[in-house]
Amino acid sequence: MRKIVAVMLCTFGLLGILFGTVFADETICHYVNGVEGIKAATLPPPGLYYRLYNVFYNADELMDPDGDEIDMDFEVSVYAMVNRFVWITNKKVLGADFGADFVIPLIYTDIEIKGTPVDDDQFGLGDIFIEPVVLSWHGPRYDASFGLGAYVPTGEYDKDKPASPGRDMWTGMLTLGGTYYFDVAKTWSASILGRYETHGEQDETNVTLGDDFHFEWGIGKTLAKVWDVGVTGYCHWQVTDDSDPGLWDKSDHDRVYAVGPEVSVFLPPAKLFASLRSQWEFEAQARSQGNVTSLTLTKIF
Repeated sequence: MRKIVAVMLCTFGLLGILFGTVFADETICHYVNGVEGIKAATLPPPGLYYRLYNVFYNADELMDPDGDEIDMDFEVSVYAMVNRFVWITNKKVLGADFGADFVIPLIYTDIEIKGTPVDDDQFGLGDIFIEPVVLSWHGPRYDASFGLGAYVPTGEYDKDKPASPGRDMWTGMLTLGGTYYFDVAKTWSASILGRYETHGEQDETNVTLGDDFHFEWGIGKTLAKVWDVGVTGYCHWQVTDDSDPGLWDKSDHDRVYAVGPEVSVFLPPAKLFASLRSQWEFEAQARSQGNVTSLTLTKIF
């Protein structure tokens, strides 16, 4: 309980930003799960791409480290408009297409715990993500991807404002995943995209949060060559202890799982992809538990 309240007061930028690929633990780490699903680990061929993520997170439950709901009137709502720019080159590295991307998020957070001083809403620039190394492989029945990047603490942060859009820390993130196609025509797919985050110390709090491991997954079916429908989800675990700030038990690790449907469509005349997914969280510990809905638009140039 002490960790949850302290984390909210110190680091509750709630939906930070994402890569691929940008938003996981909506309470603590930088990357936020729920923005990738069907064919999550499949990157496009060489070219320039723009992705606009519209991500909505709502929760009215706070869970303790044992997974039991805390008896308090809690509510948080977040909207993030995340702009991702992707460049996949014709250069080959280790047999893979080499690329890079960067992410600029704009975040609105509204959080309230009735009967406490926690009542805040903020809008602003979040922490920018830069990924200078992106590798993507494509085979007859598989795709694979690798990425290495960092979140830069560009967002405004105030430890007394729990809805601050920034996190006040650097975060390094490694990404690795694959998509497998069950048939030669690639109409059935299963994908998993894993990420590992390691965080720097927050300047205002002198707290270093524990490392996070999480992955997104999706099982999909292609229809009429332009539609994809399926089931998606994510899993998240904090895997190392927080530093000892004297505010909470550093061994309290947060976790959460989620599942939900997805539908996407490709509009050839506009060179535009659109995807919509909604995922419900469950089995959360030491964090909030709610719903993530994401509408993503991808433009090919």
